[in-house]
Amino acid sequence: MNDAVSIARDLIRCPSVTPADAGALGVLENILKATGFEVHRVTFSEPGTADIDNLYARIGNQAPHISFAGHTDVVPPGDENAWSHGAFSGEVKDGLLYGRGAVDMKGGIACSVAAVLEYLAANGGKPRGSISFLITGDEEDVALNGTIKLLKWVADRGEQPDHCVLGEPSNVEVLGDCIKIGRRGSQSGTLYVDGIQGHVAYPQRAANPVPDISRLIVALSDEPLDHGSAQFQASNLEFTSVDVGNTANNVIPGQARAKFNIRFNDNHTHQSLRQLVEQRVAKAAGNWMRARVVWEPSNADVFVTRPGAFTDLAVAAIEEVTGRKPELSTSGGTSDARFISHYCPVIEFGLVGQTMHQIDERTPVSDLEKLTKIYRGLLDRYFA
Repeated sequence: MNDAVSIARDLIRCPSVTPADAGALGVLENILKATGFEVHRVTFSEPGTADIDNLYARIGNQAPHISFAGHTDVVPPGDENAWSHGAFSGEVKDGLLYGRGAVDMKGGIACSVAAVLEYLAANGGKPRGSISFLITGDEEDVALNGTIKLLKWVADRGEQPDHCVLGEPSNVEVLGDCIKIGRRGSQSGTLYVDGIQGHVAYPQRAANPVPDISRLIVALSDEPLDHGSAQFQASNLEFTSVDVGNTANNVIPGQARAKFNIRFNDNHTHQSLRQLVEQRVAKAAGNWMRARVVWEPSNADVFVTRPGAFTDLAVAAIEEVTGRKPELSTSGGTSDARFISHYCPVIEFGLVGQTMHQIDERTPVSDLEKLTKIYRGLLDRYFA
């Protein structure tokens, strides 16, 4: 059976905890090859990271070209004894499909595959353009050997989608409430303040960096980075840890450091954001603090797919099945859509994300059926 529930169950039963594939891509390869897709399995490597297997499949060689993207890797199940049904059982109970990846995002992939098979069956086995799948295995990890490299590999073949649907669990409360049309960027860094180590009884011989870094943390936290933009909420800088590496209570530390992460909107680029933060650090530090920021590499750029014909098409397909007009949202964290956006307009629409990454991750079977109908309706409209 190649309905969404059957495909999702087969995928869930592959314990593909990133970076392991555990047969998940093979499930898709077998289905798509049997339907007439040209399927490629491509492995990418990077020093210091695991090799990642990826899948690219395409049917048709004409425009327009729509692609469905996703990842078959999942986060660890945690305490498997805490699951009411096996973490990789794919069990259906009381109308719910259980298992790691049911929501994030094997369920979404299964719905897109089922919808494409239905569309092809109703149209003589060929699309009125091209349909492809871009499936990776490292989205839940460092995302270095997956979508970002697979897209380049596809482009080097002279192929590029005109539009893409990423089946991440975009809905907040109920199916049909939200389409992600963009994501804020992400930039992490560490703030360092150097002092002079010394005995606490002789503070005049030392320079304590702890009060200084506290002042800088307050200064950076209190001043807004911006006030939002037309499509995005305000950027936010959040400190996530403060440390001096000091185990002695009678020693003034020689250095203090604080880690932070910024989620930024389209008022900024990585470069302009770094310059802004460094200017604010220099201003707050004055002439007496020895402070600096060390930035971490980031491939999480801000992007937005402007509302237009493609988003209107998706909204119509969703509204037809669910009766809801979804919000066009740019909230949340990052996803592989940030890479896809460099090649074509991309939207994210999948299942409801309430149980993703949790014990007893699950989705209603009825949502799988509805999402399949939505994807099918989207294909009908896209090729009309």
